Amino acid sequence: MQQLRGRLTALDPEAAESLKVIAHFDALIMAGVGLEGLLRSAAVLSGTVAGAERRSRTTRVGHDGRRLAAGEVVRPAVLEAASSDCRVWLEREGPPLVNDAMVVERLAFAITLLESRSAVRHGLDAVIDAAVPVGERAAVLARLRIDSSTQVRVIATSADDPAPDGGLSTIVATRFGMLRATVDIPVTGVVGTPVGRSGFGVWVRADRAPESWDGAVIAFGLTDREDRTIDATDLGVILQLLQAPDSNAEDVDALERLDPLETTILRTLVEADSVRAAAARLGMHHSTVQARHESLTRALGYDPRTPVGRMRCSAATLVLRLRRADREA
Repeated sequence: MQQLRGRLTALDPEAAESLKVIAHFDALIMAGVGLEGLLRSAAVLSGTVAGAERRSRTTRVGHDGRRLAAGEVVRPAVLEAASSDCRVWLEREGPPLVNDAMVVERLAFAITLLESRSAVRHGLDAVIDAAVPVGERAAVLARLRIDSSTQVRVIATSADDPAPDGGLSTIVATRFGMLRATVDIPVTGVVGTPVGRSGFGVWVRADRAPESWDGAVIAFGLTDREDRTIDATDLGVILQLLQAPDSNAEDVDALERLDPLETTILRTLVEADSVRAAAARLGMHHSTVQARHESLTRALGYDPRTPVGRMRCSAATLVLRLRRADREA
């Protein structure tokens, strides 16, 4: 497949991109990805909103991989496909792009297969998929011999890493690419420590596992080389902020415009007890750091050394980390 794609890229770039779309959805189908994962992939591939209607339920996912609320603006469906099982579409202002038709076709095909398997669906993906009705989720849990009231948490790790010992595991498409979801159920034994980067979801009832998975994915997105494990429980109310669409957008944009030196100075100013202490840590003259502090205050639109300013800067820093993880996925 890689050799064929390479040859097509040289001969016909558009055909190569179509083959890439086909291969991508084939991989998702083989992995047993659920409805929301399929929509998320379609949205990211096309760079616009992807939607599906099945069983009189509509699910829409934005270009950033975020599930859209029912009241959010609906743009015209530039392309759509329908079958006896469902209707799928892409929303875009203006004419469709080159690969939109292929994305819609493969999305419709993948969801049709998903529907055909729904009668015997028993995988973990149904347990953590927010698009699955609670009743169906409870039935899946029963087949897995997990009581709906059992306290569980979901752990997100890289799809390339082995599953942690002792937990049920599956591969899921997310805003940060393909991740492994592992359900931790203490009553059946504690899950072993993941070997790589990992995000831990909050503890919830088993029939509310999608909430834990959502937090686990966000926690995973916040991990980096220094913080390789993050627990969504430790984020507290900040987790709700990170789950909100376009949260703190202006503050995040302001941070992203800073150069590396300005970012280092800002972080030190926020963490230090005083400007003089920040200057000592940076190895810079006090008056220079004071001038930088004033310049940063103008650039950000608030003083990062006040109590409220520190909170705004810290929250925006976390959102920026998620934004960059989205781009790298």
